[in-house]
Amino acid sequence: MAGKIKRLLALGAVVLTTAALAWAGSDDQPKASGAPKPVITKAVKGEQCVEPNDFMRRNHMKVLLHHRDETVLEGVRTKKYSLKECINCHASEKTGSVAASKDDFCVSCHSYAAVKIDCFDCHSTKPQGSMAMHPLNAETAHYAHKLAAQANSKVSAEEMAGIAQ
Repeated sequence: MAGKIKRLLALGAVVLTTAALAWAGSDDQPKASGAPKPVITKAVKGEQCVEPNDFMRRNHMKVLLHHRDETVLEGVRTKKYSLKECINCHASEKTGSVAASKDDFCVSCHSYAAVKIDCFDCHSTKPQGSMAMHPLNAETAHYAHKLAAQANSKVSAEEMAGIAQ
């Protein structure tokens, strides 16, 4: 009799566990609330990004920094990974910018991830002609920024302006 009760209890536990796991994987369960998800709008220009979306979500900063170093420090200029081309494709149709409002392309994800965007301390957030940056000497300003990043410290725009002069 005791063995029969143990088997029934074990069977009941298996059934309940299976039901709980099935319910946990279903779409009918209540969704957890929390921070609102970022608004990721499709690029307004171009057919597709220069890299797959998953790659760009995880690696865009490395790609931009590498392109910056090649362009500014080594003189190699290409459009493929340039910040200017990213802005040209991803600027909002509503604001004309990637960082003017909370729903704009860059701000939406960076706010969600609690990451400060410092590109636009110097660079324009809107598509422009050939001059989309401040008149500082870009090579020395970017070099100072690179040195500060390697030293794990912050360099302000004012300090970069002083270095560039």
